[in-house]
Amino acid sequence: MDELLIQQYLASLKYEKGFSEATVSSYGRDIRKFKNYIDGEGISYQSVDLQIITNFLSMELMNNISANSCKRRMSSLRSFYDYLKRKNIVPGNPFRLADNPKGETKYPAVLFQEEAQALLEANRARTDELAPRDQAILELMLSSGLRASETVNLKMLQIDLARRVIRVRGKGNKDRIVPFSKEAKAAIVAYRDDLRLKLLRNNPSGRSEYLFLNSRGQKLTVRGLEYIMKEIEEKTGKRLGLHPHELRHSFATKMLERGADLRLIQEILGHRSINSTQIYTHLSQKEITAEYEKYFPLGKE
Repeated sequence: MDELLIQQYLASLKYEKGFSEATVSSYGRDIRKFKNYIDGEGISYQSVDLQIITNFLSMELMNNISANSCKRRMSSLRSFYDYLKRKNIVPGNPFRLADNPKGETKYPAVLFQEEAQALLEANRARTDELAPRDQAILELMLSSGLRASETVNLKMLQIDLARRVIRVRGKGNKDRIVPFSKEAKAAIVAYRDDLRLKLLRNNPSGRSEYLFLNSRGQKLTVRGLEYIMKEIEEKTGKRLGLHPHELRHSFATKMLERGADLRLIQEILGHRSINSTQIYTHLSQKEITAEYEKYFPLGKE
């Protein structure tokens, strides 16, 4: 999110609407808090959607920010995105579709282990042309926790298949090493050596430095990845409300459940603050409770 846009918006509040210095300062703090969050997640302000807003509010509530403060931030951001829409900088205002928090924490959605495995098996059974690419995406994201933006911008040279690691460049040009599973490696190799070569034929240049390509042989976009998730649901019959962030959250939650240190998860996910990673301790507890209720129904009595 461009700081200049924020300054221009705050100036409009002060000089066009006559807001007080204190009010303008409050709006600025709220907007910049959200800016820091999406910057840390590698998300552009044009790509903000309901899932991202929910995740942001969850983190705020987890950090003991009151519901009233969260409502104020929502109001500030709703107004800011109205401004961006009027300036034709964004196509719509996702904050107009989001409800104000009621005090309870809404945790990001995650897949249970059984759901993730069933999804991978169902997708593996697909016979359409794009199935190998989608399998590689699912295996990689579920085993690495890559952000949507990092997945679509992943270049061939970033991947070390022998060591099963990816060098990811995050905010501030800071590199981090992200490992991935043997299953992801096999899926990537299968896609790379067959379907990817076919997709490149649809690209006028006949080449691309990016791993994941669309049907025209060009790099994916975040919106394109979200569309792929919906297509996977349609083609597998697994109605899970799939979203790229859900795969990232599922990875982090499973790592924590298996005993991984929170600092390790923070490093792999590329969170600048441990507070962003802290939410997964609560996600894990929630999943444990759900699993208990699932396998021991007498606990409900």
